Amino acid sequence: MQQLVFATNNRHKIEEVLAKIGHQFTILSLDDIGCTDDIEETGTTFAANASIKSHFIYSKYQLSCFGDDSGLEIDALNGEPGVYSARYAGKHGDHEANMDKVLTLLNGQTNRKACFKTVISLVLDGKEHFFEGTVEGTIRNQRSGSQGFGYDPIFQPDGYTITFAEMTMQQKNAISHRARAVEKMVEFLKAGGN
Repeated sequence: MQQLVFATNNRHKIEEVLAKIGHQFTILSLDDIGCTDDIEETGTTFAANASIKSHFIYSKYQLSCFGDDSGLEIDALNGEPGVYSARYAGKHGDHEANMDKVLTLLNGQTNRKACFKTVISLVLDGKEHFFEGTVEGTIRNQRSGSQGFGYDPIFQPDGYTITFAEMTMQQKNAISHRARAVEKMVEFLKAGGN
């Protein structure tokens, strides 16, 4: 079975990917390979940040690896928070503060269209391949649901009356941006990775 390092220790991301990949590949986290480095995301695009992660792991450990970068792009905020989604309110990973900032900035806005985007950089035997997934939706006026992470409680995907945070893992994985990017990567790997 092929081993792939997923350049993250984010438990939620790993669960989402494992649910999509199933038993076709062994997925290793950064913890699994003993990587404690803080890989700085200094890129200005999702692709650049994903690439930084996968290249860092490949060059240091010589292991085939994929890294992802995801974020929320809101029309009325000119695509923000974008690559700064995880640290939009200042502190990295403060989901509550990030949601508060978005809701405050959108207060009174009628255009609440948004999309979640994921870009995956896969470095397989030294060659890089990119996969992208998006899901369109709207930003709710208030939080709803307790599942998921990040902006899930305020993001309602098009065609649904509930937020990502109100969905089961299976429901979210059927339509999420990360799931769509992972599906493309899995198809590529199943086809021999060329």
